[in-house]
Amino acid sequence: MPAVAAPTPARSALDQLRDMTVVVADTGDIAAIERLHPIDATTNPSLILKAAQMPEYAGLIQAAIARADRAALPDAQVVTDVADRVAVGFGAKIAGRVPGRVSVEVDARLSFDTGATVEKARRIVALFAEQGVPAERLLIKIAATWEGIRAAERLEKEGINCNLTLIFGFAQARACAEAGVFLISPFVGRILDWHRAANPGVTYTAENDPGVASVTAIYRYFKARGFGTVVMGASFRNTGEIRALAGCDRLTISPALMDELAADAGALPRVLEDTGARAAPEAPLTEADFRWRMNADAMATEKLAEGIRAFAADSARLESMLADMI
Repeated sequence: MPAVAAPTPARSALDQLRDMTVVVADTGDIAAIERLHPIDATTNPSLILKAAQMPEYAGLIQAAIARADRAALPDAQVVTDVADRVAVGFGAKIAGRVPGRVSVEVDARLSFDTGATVEKARRIVALFAEQGVPAERLLIKIAATWEGIRAAERLEKEGINCNLTLIFGFAQARACAEAGVFLISPFVGRILDWHRAANPGVTYTAENDPGVASVTAIYRYFKARGFGTVVMGASFRNTGEIRALAGCDRLTISPALMDELAADAGALPRVLEDTGARAAPEAPLTEADFRWRMNADAMATEKLAEGIRAFAADSARLESMLADMI
């Protein structure tokens, strides 16, 4: 009897997603990155704080403390320098485990200071260079305030690519694209969180998820007007949101949700695609336009402020932890 061919194993939803979207790991846990093999990785102060408290990374913390330039810095700046080196230390290790880019965040407490954001970004790039990681392997994460967008515009012209984060409103996304920003991170799950709190009687699914709708609108607007800015959906609450954005340029996903997708053998069809249709360009947003549109969008205004406060608080907690160790 002729041999019967073995059935082809079903491909996981994660593998299917990778066929159409660049999958990015949303974690500071190096072990998780080694296990999941993402193309890129993105961190933030909350993730760095969590990772810094894991015993397996104690050596990384001590190395950052040892590298601090205590002789050249006032005592008040030593802790800040160590915190920068901790973030860069994690980022450098991650860069050795992914083929693409690593996103590292500028201190959220600088979100309304364009000049200070530019200087901090340059400092981060210089610290990475000391560890052998070139600027082209990095994305500098900056909160998408008006001041942050202007800082990113300057940095992009210097060849320092940026990831504008805490995107909740369409005005933020559009202003970033008009400024020539490399990549934006719209926060799907946090948008959903706000709408759930504001509308407790409404049941949200992937089909009516306002975070999914926001990223879909941004993606289509960017493609229709020929913007090169990469759209990277972030902050997912469930795999349904991820499935609803299959085909987006990039998606940054937590290890837990990546594991769920890896265990799912169901079909994952493409949802978003650049059809090639183009629309007429619009005049760029002015500062007054931007601020008015943000003011009119309660969700975007509230979630942006909340996100900046949360990241700033976690940066302060990390510095407090490091101060006790120095």
